[in-house]
Amino acid sequence: MGTAELQLIKRIRVNLGIVIAGLAISGVTAFPIERELAWLVQSGSAFPRYMQEWLTTIYNAVKDTNQRYPFLSYGTDWLAFAHLVLAILFFGPARFPVKNIWVIQFGMIACVAIFPLAFIAGNIRGIPFFWQLIDCSFGLIGIIPLYISYKAARKLEQLYFERGIVIANI
Repeated sequence: MGTAELQLIKRIRVNLGIVIAGLAISGVTAFPIERELAWLVQSGSAFPRYMQEWLTTIYNAVKDTNQRYPFLSYGTDWLAFAHLVLAILFFGPARFPVKNIWVIQFGMIACVAIFPLAFIAGNIRGIPFFWQLIDCSFGLIGIIPLYISYKAARKLEQLYFERGIVIANI
């Protein structure tokens, strides 16, 4: 294995590691959402007033819902699970980037799809515009390491092609 190949694989793995970590953290932190919101509300002075008010509104809604209808939080548990499963999905291209480039492409499509979801569903559900922008930031931030991985995987594919390496055997 040549130096160029090793550098490309390392670049892919580091960037996909960031994606995996981000998805895993997002997933794990969705489970204790009421406690996390309570902490954010208590440390509210760190946020602008409009954000403090919105976080308090969210906390009160989650707390009230959990007291009256705790089974609804099961939906958030599934959201957390989905994030963890998606994190696992990216281990494939971390191991075999050229064969699994479609997973990287899928991730980039998902990042772009965050924007219409945030703006359409956010508007319908009465989510403040500033919060819709925060939601969109996950797509904007997430697509960066995915795009870097994608470009590196394409270069790796070209390198294999030039060397006559059959991708199916990698």
